[in-house]
Amino acid sequence: MAKLPTSVESIIDQFGPHKGYTPKEGFQGVHEPDKLVKTHCCFCGMQCGIQLKVKDNNVVGFEPWMEFPFNEGRLCPKGVQRYLQNNHPDRLMNPLKRIEGKGFERTSWEESMDKTVSEIQRIQNSYGKDAFAMLSGVSLTNEKSYMIGKFARVALKTKNLDYNGRLCMVSAGAGNKKAFGLDRISNSWEDLKHAEVIIIAGANVSETFPTLTHYIWQARDNGAKLIVIDPRVTPIARTADLHLPIKPGGDSALFGAMLKILVDNDWLDHDFIDNYTSGFQESIDAVKDYDLAWAEEKTGIPSEKIQQAAELWGKAKTSFLLHARGIEHHSKGVDNVLSCINLVLATGRIGKPYCGYGTITGQGNGQGGREHGHKCDQLPGNRDITNPEHRKYIAGVWGIDEKEMPGKGLSAYEIIEAIHKGEIKGLITICFNPLVSLPNNNFVREALEKLEYFVVIDFFLNETARHADVIFPGSLHEEEEGTVTTAEGRVVKINEAVTPPGEARRDSEIIIELAQRLGAGDKFAYQKAEDIFNELRVASKGGTADYFGITYERIEKNMGVFWPCPSEDHPGTPRLWEDKKFRTSDEKAHFNPVPYRDPSEVVDKEYPVVMTTGRVVSQYLSGTQTRRIGKLVDQYPEPLLEINPKLAYHYGIKDGDQVIVKTRRGEATFPAQLVETIREDTVFIPYHWGGLQSANQLTIGTLDPISKIPEFKVCACQLIATGKMASVKTKETAYQSF
Repeated sequence: MAKLPTSVESIIDQFGPHKGYTPKEGFQGVHEPDKLVKTHCCFCGMQCGIQLKVKDNNVVGFEPWMEFPFNEGRLCPKGVQRYLQNNHPDRLMNPLKRIEGKGFERTSWEESMDKTVSEIQRIQNSYGKDAFAMLSGVSLTNEKSYMIGKFARVALKTKNLDYNGRLCMVSAGAGNKKAFGLDRISNSWEDLKHAEVIIIAGANVSETFPTLTHYIWQARDNGAKLIVIDPRVTPIARTADLHLPIKPGGDSALFGAMLKILVDNDWLDHDFIDNYTSGFQESIDAVKDYDLAWAEEKTGIPSEKIQQAAELWGKAKTSFLLHARGIEHHSKGVDNVLSCINLVLATGRIGKPYCGYGTITGQGNGQGGREHGHKCDQLPGNRDITNPEHRKYIAGVWGIDEKEMPGKGLSAYEIIEAIHKGEIKGLITICFNPLVSLPNNNFVREALEKLEYFVVIDFFLNETARHADVIFPGSLHEEEEGTVTTAEGRVVKINEAVTPPGEARRDSEIIIELAQRLGAGDKFAYQKAEDIFNELRVASKGGTADYFGITYERIEKNMGVFWPCPSEDHPGTPRLWEDKKFRTSDEKAHFNPVPYRDPSEVVDKEYPVVMTTGRVVSQYLSGTQTRRIGKLVDQYPEPLLEINPKLAYHYGIKDGDQVIVKTRRGEATFPAQLVETIREDTVFIPYHWGGLQSANQLTIGTLDPISKIPEFKVCACQLIATGKMASVKTKETAYQSF
C-alpha cells in the first residue's frame, strides 16, 4: 500500500464531501410520490420512525410517522435531513480502483471481485489466515452484522474481525455482563417518564439524542428531579435541578463517594442486597476512604453538590440512571459503568416499575450490532467465542466443524496496531471510517499506508477509503430490508424504499458474492434478508440476546418486539429482571468493587489543560454522511474549540481566534468559541471532522483493559494562541476536511 494515489484536493473535487441541498421547489415528485415507506432513521440508537416519500425509485422527501410509539412523529435536525443522502452527487455508483498518481477510476464488478479474492488468497497463503482482517460498522442491520461475523470466520477464515462499536458501547456491555450477565438497558423509555429522580451521566441528550428529551420533559412534568453529570453545561444540564461539572476522568470517584454516602446514611435496600445480589461488602470496602474532601479534589465538584446528589438519589422511591460515552470513553470505562451500577443495586431500584438503568446507544444499531457476532470476542446471541459450548452450538448452526472456527481476535485499535507492526497485511472495511474515528489518527494513517491490499465497502468515499485499492459501492439504509435494535431493546424493521442506483449493490449481495468466490457459497445461500434473519433467530436461541421468537411479521404487527423473546408466543421483554433472576452463574446481580485510578494521562506543567471530545447536534460520528448534507454543515461548519473565558483570558485568546492545541500525539488548529458553559480547566472539541481539522489527531490510544475502548474523553494538552482570527474561507470550506 502506498500513500494517497493523488492529492487530497483532487479526491475531494471528484468524490466530496460536497454539500447537498433540497431544491427550493422540492425534488420532482415530492407532492405526488409513488409510495410512502414506513421505516426508521439511519442515525442514532433511538431509531425514530419515519416515512420516506419515493418517486421513480428516488427518495424525494419524508412524512412523520405519528403512530410509531417511541418518537410519535418527532425528529431531530439530522432526522429531517437524512433523506438527502439518496439523491446526493457524491454517491458511489460504480466499483473503483486505485490508479497511482491519478486517483480512482471506474472498474467492473468482475475485475474488482477477481482482484480482491486473489489478493486475499495471496496474503493468506503467504502470511497466514489471520493476516487478513475485517472492520465492520454498527450502522448496519442485524442481518448484515450477523452475516459479516459469519463471513469473517467461515469464508475469510480469520480471527481478526471487529467493529466500530468498539468505540461506542463496549464498556457498557462489559459492565452490564459483569453485573447482570446480560447486555441491554433494563427498561423501555416508558418507565423513564415516571421516575422520581433521573441521573444522566456523560450524555449530551438534547444534542445527540434529541427525541429522547421528550421522555425527560414528561418526567419533569410529573415532578422528577434531574441530576446531570458533565464537564459542560449542555442544553439538558441547563434544565437540571443539579448539575455536577465533573473533571474529565473523575467519574468513578464521584460514584464511589456517592455509594459511601448511601452506606453512611443507610439509604439502602437491605432486602434486595441480601437476597438478590453478591459482592456488596467488597464494593463498600473499596470506597470506605472516599470522604467528601477527597472526592471534591478528584472530581472538581463542590462537596456539598456531591452530598446533595447522593441524598436525592438515596431518598427516592423510583429512579432511572442513564449514561453514555462521557463516562465510557475512558481507559477505565468499565470501572465507571460498574460504579454506576453499584448505586442502582445498593438502592434496589431495578426490575420494578419506573425504576431503571441503562446506557444510551450512540450508533444506529449499536445495540443489535453488538449482539450477533461481528465483535472479535463474540458469537451470535451475545455468546462468548472462547466458550466451548457456545462455539459448538454456533458451528452447528453454520454447518462447520467447531475446530475450523477461529478463536478470539484483536479489537479495532489493536488491529491497526498489528497492521503498523506488519502482522496484518490486508483489510476489508464496511461502514467504518477509522482514519477519523480512531484515536491518534496520524498513527492510523501510517498503518493504512503499510497495507498490501485494502478494500472498502461503502456508499460515500470517506477519508479512510482514500487509501483503498478497491472500493465497492454499497447500499444506504433505505436500500436494503432488515432489522435494527433500538437503544431500549426494541427490534424494529427497516423496509427497503428504493434499490441501489447505478451499479451499486446491496451490502449483503457483496458479502455473499465474496463468500462464494472464497469457496463458502453453500454457507451463504440466502435469497432475501428474511432468510438471514431466520438463521440469526436460530443462532441466537438460548443466548443472552435471544431473538428466536421474533419474526418479521410480529415486528411489523407490533411496531417492534423487545428481546429477549425466546418463543413466538412470548410477548417480548420491555422491562428486565422483574423476577429478580439475573443471567449470572448464581442468578444474582453482582456488585463489583471499583478502586479509583487516574486517567492514563493527567495534566502537568508541560500539558496543563484537559482536552475532551464529543458530538454536536448537526453532525454524526465521523461525518461521512452529515458533512454532505448542506443545512447540517451550515449549522456547524467546522470544529470549534470550546473554552471558558477565564482560561481564554489567561492565554490571551479572543472569541474566533485560531488556537493551536498540542498533545503528545501532535497538534491542530481550531477557532476558539468562548463559552461560560465549560469547566475553567477543560477544553472541548467535536470529533466529526477529518484531516487537519480532526480532534482525533490529538487523542490517546490507551485502551480499557477489559473493553478495549480508547480513552477519547480525557488527555492533557497545551494551548498556543496565534493571535490570528479564523478566516471566512476556512469556514466556507471546512466541510471538505482538507
